Amino acid sequence: MTAPLAELAAQLPHLALKTAPADLEYYGRDWTRRWAPTPLAVAMPGTVDEVRGIVRWALLHGIALVPSGGRTGLSGGAVAANGELVVSFERMNRVLGFDPVDRTLTVEPGIALEALQAAAKQHGLIYPVDFAARGSCSIGGNIATNAGGIRVIRYGNTREWIVGLKLVDGRGDLLDLNRGLIKNSSGYDLRHLVIGSEGTLGLVVEASVRLTDPPPPSNVMLFALPAMDALMKVFDVCRRGLTLSAFEFFTDRALHHVLAHGAQRPFEGDSPYYVVTEFDAASEAQQAAALAVFEECAGQGWVDDGVISQSEAQAAALWRLREGITESLAPHKPYKNDISLRISAIPAFMHEMAAIFTREYPQFDVVWFGHIGDGNLHINIVRPPGLDDESFIAQCEHVTHLLGERLQHFGGSISAEHGIGLVKKPHLGSTRSAAEIELMRGIKRVLDPAGILNPGKLFD
Repeated sequence: MTAPLAELAAQLPHLALKTAPADLEYYGRDWTRRWAPTPLAVAMPGTVDEVRGIVRWALLHGIALVPSGGRTGLSGGAVAANGELVVSFERMNRVLGFDPVDRTLTVEPGIALEALQAAAKQHGLIYPVDFAARGSCSIGGNIATNAGGIRVIRYGNTREWIVGLKLVDGRGDLLDLNRGLIKNSSGYDLRHLVIGSEGTLGLVVEASVRLTDPPPPSNVMLFALPAMDALMKVFDVCRRGLTLSAFEFFTDRALHHVLAHGAQRPFEGDSPYYVVTEFDAASEAQQAAALAVFEECAGQGWVDDGVISQSEAQAAALWRLREGITESLAPHKPYKNDISLRISAIPAFMHEMAAIFTREYPQFDVVWFGHIGDGNLHINIVRPPGLDDESFIAQCEHVTHLLGERLQHFGGSISAEHGIGLVKKPHLGSTRSAAEIELMRGIKRVLDPAGILNPGKLFD
């Protein structure tokens, strides 16, 4: 153990410190797997005071800190590749309180999303932000990236559900932001500045989240579509005829991978595009509306086939076709893009990018899927056999540059819900102007004057 680490251990005797090589590798990386993790150590605080002590120690020794939750991010935001101290919130995973009048739950940042949802359910309520990594991602990481997920159409992103935050900034000060207020017009709302900041402005040590009533009974419907142009037409019909919670799409290549991973084939035939949608089905009228939507889409030639869930098990099987895509692709170490556009711009953008992919990636397996109902597309490039990592990433980075140019033209974002991190840092300028980036740097200098909080993420 180095002298600074020995000093930290002496100052905070109850702090858990890990230095074993296997622990450094495990806690020093996220799902990107592109950077070799080389953290100094892994600190696992159990209290807010220990977090403040870590920051003050880091200031004294000039050691950078990388906050760590579930590390399910895809942009390198939780990577420690330059001797940083990883601050894992794995031990700070408790429910601290429930307020039945305000209908809020106060939790520590390391609690898994699934555990938070279970705690809300115990009180007859729900925390509605949801995605496939619910069992491993943490609320702290969700806050850091303003995570969205599969039901943004109905419930919005994480930002809409955070009513209060406690934050340890880069000076070691504890900030209590908004304190659960519904209305608060007393100056800048620093809570929203922190949400989506990827741990570069402070370490979240407590969050108060808003809960809501469970939704009415729902059904899931899967469509097979013959062409890309049908996607938004089907979305328009579904949005007019149903009360939607989700509208997700994926391509035949995505279906290929998830079927190979153990999912059940939904239809006998094949189509190039698929849509899975969830909608309220509490009444016979709502169930009849779903049939009417299918008949209209089929009659217009926008849908080749379809199925409506008849049980919870069938609904889960249909959702698996969408939610299982990321896991099915993981063994192939794909290059990922996570982008966002105005919904109205999606068809033209997809046509332009399809042409670019055909031209630039003729030998690559390009897998599209995403939350098309809120303008979020995931583009995964599967590495061909025999191509080394360096060459593969170099080719993908070239096309990401072209992707950034088209996003700038369409007014989109290079990152929808996984942050900028290390992966997308070179392309931040396609989404934010030079003036905006300089303002962001200035904000960081105020809250993190020594630059010790997740340095190198977002910008240098």
